[in-house]
Amino acid sequence: MACKEKGKQSICFENPPVIKGAASIVSQKEGEGPYGQYFDVIEEDAKLGAETWEEAEGKFQGKVAELAIKKSGLSKSEIRYMVAGDLLGQLMASSFGLIDLDIPLFGVYGACSTMGESLGVAAMIVEGGFADHVVAITSSHFASAEKQFRFPLGYGNQRPKAATWTVTGSGAVVLSASKRCQELEEREENESLSKEAMAEEGKVKIKGITTGKIVDFGVKDSMNMGACMAPAAGDVIVQNLIDFGYQPEHYDKIITGDLGMVGKDILIDYVRAKGYDISDQYMDCGIEIYSREQNTQAGGSGCGCSAVMLAGYILKMLESGEWKRVLFVPTGALLSPVSFNEGNSVPGIAHGVMLEK
Repeated sequence: MACKEKGKQSICFENPPVIKGAASIVSQKEGEGPYGQYFDVIEEDAKLGAETWEEAEGKFQGKVAELAIKKSGLSKSEIRYMVAGDLLGQLMASSFGLIDLDIPLFGVYGACSTMGESLGVAAMIVEGGFADHVVAITSSHFASAEKQFRFPLGYGNQRPKAATWTVTGSGAVVLSASKRCQELEEREENESLSKEAMAEEGKVKIKGITTGKIVDFGVKDSMNMGACMAPAAGDVIVQNLIDFGYQPEHYDKIITGDLGMVGKDILIDYVRAKGYDISDQYMDCGIEIYSREQNTQAGGSGCGCSAVMLAGYILKMLESGEWKRVLFVPTGALLSPVSFNEGNSVPGIAHGVMLEK
């Protein structure tokens, strides 16, 4: 068996898992943005009838998980594992929101990079032969994030231009073992594939992943997440190109999670200093999800930002053939109220996921 390790930090899958289904749910603000038409559900009530914001975020996860499984054509009993996380203490949204699904759960935390981490772990589980079907899922909520990390909403504080707006939403992806790859290994080329394997022809697969490192440039401004996360994003993008021997133009798009307007410029400069120019391929979910007229300062952020853009827009662009190869790089700022109040800096992390038609 060929070694799946690639370079310093990457994995190249021999039998790439396929994305069998995906779903996205957002609140009204995200639905009013430029990508509203791509999201599966737009909820007018950001609380979903719950008593607390945290309970509401959990409901977002539960609803999107069930919708993604339904869209995949599978039943809940066929899902072996879930890999989930969120921004809240003790992963409250995932813990309470997914309990009724009664599916074994791996809880992960990568701050706003959690969708990349969830996909990476889920892909390794599936490709390693430990499960046929795994759900990767995450969420964020504007009100619950403001309450935990910044100021209570009733405080009415002014937001600096470098601040980002936490997306209220949840995205889920169902990863499945590739029947096509398995059958191609077992059959001669002139033999026909099964109907199930042929159905995977139009699906998106995860070719590989590049797991990020914690990168800390000493930034202590909790209102400037873009500056905290950009070096970590640059580090994992450059490492992906080195590990696979690619140039940026190999990808149709290199997409970060939520660097925003400030982080974008830092990232492009960082990567250029390493000898690569990604400006032609670059896109950031946080910049894209809201229009400038929506008054979100530097853009969107939160675990849900990259998750809903992936499930709602990015996968559709790949499935349609508009894009063939995407490096999806959700980004996270590793702070807590305790660490920040104790005067610590804000380290960043990012995780790269290689998506192909």
